[in-house]
This record gives sequence, C-alpha cells and structure tokens, in this order.
Amino acid sequence: MLFAGLLKAIARRTPGQKVSIIICSIDDRRFENVAESYRQRMGDWPYELIRIKNAPSLAHGYNQGMERSTGEFLIFSHDDIEILTPDFCARLLAHLESFDLVGVAGTSRLLDGRWISAGQPWIHGQVVERTPTGEGLFLTLFGPAEQRTRGNIQALDGVFLAARRQAAESLRFDEEMFDGFHLYDIDFSYRTHLAGLRVGVCNDILIYHDSLGRATGPWPHYQKLFEEKFSGRLATGEPGVRKKCAQERVGTKAEALALFQQYLKQCAITETESSR
Repeated sequence: MLFAGLLKAIARRTPGQKVSIIICSIDDRRFENVAESYRQRMGDWPYELIRIKNAPSLAHGYNQGMERSTGEFLIFSHDDIEILTPDFCARLLAHLESFDLVGVAGTSRLLDGRWISAGQPWIHGQVVERTPTGEGLFLTLFGPAEQRTRGNIQALDGVFLAARRQAAESLRFDEEMFDGFHLYDIDFSYRTHLAGLRVGVCNDILIYHDSLGRATGPWPHYQKLFEEKFSGRLATGEPGVRKKCAQERVGTKAEALALFQQYLKQCAITETESSR
C-alpha cells in the first residue's frame, strides 16, 4: 500500500485531526532544517508548526507551545533531528490510535533518572546518531522489534514525543522543578505511566539525532530532583544487561534507513501492518 493510501485509511478513522508540532529553538538554521523535515514527512496531513524561542526551559517552552496549539495530536520535538522514515505521518497517527503518549526510545522498567539504566531486556526503540569521532553514523537498536509498538512503557527519551491532546493537557510538563533542559521528558512520561495512561515506543519510526546525548553539566542535579520526587515508586532490583540490542556503523542516513527497513522486514513489520 502506498503512502497516500495509508494516509487515506488513517483519515477515515481520524478525520481532520490536526497535528501540532512544538519545537523550542534559538537556532534559525536548526529550526529551518527540522521544519523542512516535518514538511516532507507530514505530506498533506493538516499540521501546524509552533516555534518557541528563548524558552527558559524545555518544560516551560513545551507548556507554552501546548497552550498556543490547536491540534488533537501534539508532537514535542528537539530541533536537531531529522525524520528518516518516509511514511512517518501514517505510522505515527496509527500509533496514536492505540496510545496516549509515544516516543522512539524508552524503558519498560524505570530504575532511576536514566531510562537506559534498566538494561536488557527492558530498553526499547532505535535512533541514528553520529559517531563520537564524527566519522560516519551509528544505527542503534536499543531492543528487538518484536512488534510495531512496544507497550507498557514507563519512561521515554525526549528527543521525540507525541501525545494525544487530552493526555498532555491533563499532565503538562513540570516546569517548576525541571527549570532547565534535563529530566523534563522522564518526569512527563513517567507521570503519564503512573496515571494509568497508555505509553509506547514506536519500533517502526527512525529518527536521526544530531547529538551524542551525554549527561553532563547540570544533568546530575535534575536526576537527583527526579529520584527524590519519585522515591519509593521507581522499580527496584538489579538492572539488566547493560548493552544495546545492536549497533551498526553506516556511512549515510540513507544507508541507515535502508538497513532499518530491511530489519523491519525480517521482523515481519511491514509498511501495511505498521499503518493499520
């Protein structure tokens, strides 16, 4: 089934429901690049792009963007990403029929402020990132794609989040505690999980993130705040195996996408199945 046909099928189930894409960005070049990426991947689906400049924190900026938005579905996006999956829009809308909040990486067992600390078999999703040396890229699979979406997720990475409006408005981001640029995502997604809402990782959407994602600077301060806030509620016990499911070095984003699509076929996750 072609991309246009997939969108028509989704449209019959979610007619006219606009998507609001909220991006905090002070960098004009980055914003133009990510805006073009979304323009290409959203196709003819109705959407609005909301830029928040000079936000004092991501939590504050996302709350402000939410207040300005008019869509039934909300995307909270970093400004240094590129959507690689061609039929991204159809896949995302299909996922949001079944989930209140989704992302592309996260854990089903949150032990602390770092979702990846859970280890195998409790980390899920995928991403393309540049290598530490800047020579080539890594296609990283955090967990196996046993199905197109992994449910029962407790926390998500904030590189890309998408939510149903009612869920996002009911919880909002905690801008009072997380007044910087760290842990806002873990807090928001973990509270969504604790509220009994449906949180998932999309195993069939690939994103390039132009960052190494290191926990430096004030990150430990916000980790401490988060862990104190949820003391007694986080999972206990030893973490799983501290390794990724797979990591392949590639030369280009196109090569990463081709390898990822081949992987999805091997997992029997096809274009049609991912967009029903």
